[in-house]
Amino acid sequence: MAVENWSETVLLGELSDDPQYTDDLNAIIEQCTNNRQLDVVLNFANVTYLNSSNIAKLLKLRKLVVITNERRLILCAINRQVWGVFLVTGLDNIFDVVDDVATGLASLQIGK
Repeated sequence: MAVENWSETVLLGELSDDPQYTDDLNAIIEQCTNNRQLDVVLNFANVTYLNSSNIAKLLKLRKLVVITNERRLILCAINRQVWGVFLVTGLDNIFDVVDDVATGLASLQIGK
């Protein structure tokens, strides 16, 4: 599994295409349900496509982390093809997106 506790309050997910994408997001959702103090950084570097199920799962995670838990969810390293899906669906307007993992982790520290 490509999900790790980067610190006590930060969960780092290294996502890949399905079926691993779904498994990893399910694991992250479970951890964020059990620990409401987690910020989440998702690395999309190995994701080459998104389907409607992937988007629904990502929106579920956003609702849990950002709205319910009042924590931060940062997406990073989104490739051009996947970014196109974000633009067409309007997801670019509701997610916090940065260039790479280091920037995502740093922005959590700055934002506190």
